[in-house]
Amino acid sequence: MILADKIIELRKKNGWSQEDLAEKLNVSRQSISKWEGAQSIPDMNKILKMSDIFGVSTDVLLKDEIELESKDNEMIPVPVSKDEVCELRSVSMEEATSFISARESSSRLVSIGVMLCILSPIMLILLNGMAEFKKIQMTEAMATGTGLIVLFILVGAAVAMFIKSGMDLDRFEYMETELLDTEYGVDGMVKSRKERFHAAYVQMMIIGIVLCVVSVLPIFVTMAVFGETEGSPNEVYYIYSICALLVMVALGVFLIVRASIIKGSYDMLLEEGDYTRKSKEENKKNDKLTSVYWMVVTAAYLAYSFITNDWGRSWIIWPVAGVAYGVVLIIADTLREKD
Repeated sequence: MILADKIIELRKKNGWSQEDLAEKLNVSRQSISKWEGAQSIPDMNKILKMSDIFGVSTDVLLKDEIELESKDNEMIPVPVSKDEVCELRSVSMEEATSFISARESSSRLVSIGVMLCILSPIMLILLNGMAEFKKIQMTEAMATGTGLIVLFILVGAAVAMFIKSGMDLDRFEYMETELLDTEYGVDGMVKSRKERFHAAYVQMMIIGIVLCVVSVLPIFVTMAVFGETEGSPNEVYYIYSICALLVMVALGVFLIVRASIIKGSYDMLLEEGDYTRKSKEENKKNDKLTSVYWMVVTAAYLAYSFITNDWGRSWIIWPVAGVAYGVVLIIADTLREKD
């Protein structure tokens, strides 16, 4: 635990605000804020004074290998064992900054790739529908062929983005699996960035989820306006509404994926959320299961869509698979515990 984190923890344990601690040390609140954000380091006189105020030795404050543990409402130093230290992967400030930048670039590639996959069948659905109802001078075979060309181009572009993203992040793979020991100042820098991103994260998640939820509105509006139109010229409007649905889902998923990847980079470095040390051990066990599961889902989606040519409804496989994935992981963990 670095000095910045110890100051925060000891201050909160005593029930003091930053202003309270600043007054006791005869410094400004901004100085306390900078110390706790690892943006600056207090001089030795202030460290000695904090040692007296908090009732701990200067070794406890200055030595990162000494942790703080709460016991009977008192903070006591707990040295980290040598075995545990040896198992940790050191992360420097430069490495952490490079990782965050790489994940931000990856968030753009992956979210655009996912969006392209969702948008890929739109041209096929639209051209087929317009050809069927004579809205364009094109046979159904020509419409299908053109639509499939666009579909494969978009899916190919998406796959290229996924590969590029994966290759760019290969050197940081250990962040997801290994236990980390961040160097001095890294935690403060990451926490500061995470706090600045929080408002944008909440906004992107809300808009993304709302877009996915209301994406069915175009179909309902079409039903309300035209009613049952099977076999009539107005049926083409249902084709348009399905395309609108896919566009709204694509935009919603784009925002959700991008926000999640960026937040995930902060959680990985801080070992929070889905990347706590316990979660990392569990994730190692689930890696193979995850790969097999999503390959099967993708194969099922493509097989059903091509066999039935029902691209307008086959997209439902993805949200269902997402919910089912959680159930599969729970079952797998339960079986492991029994073994």
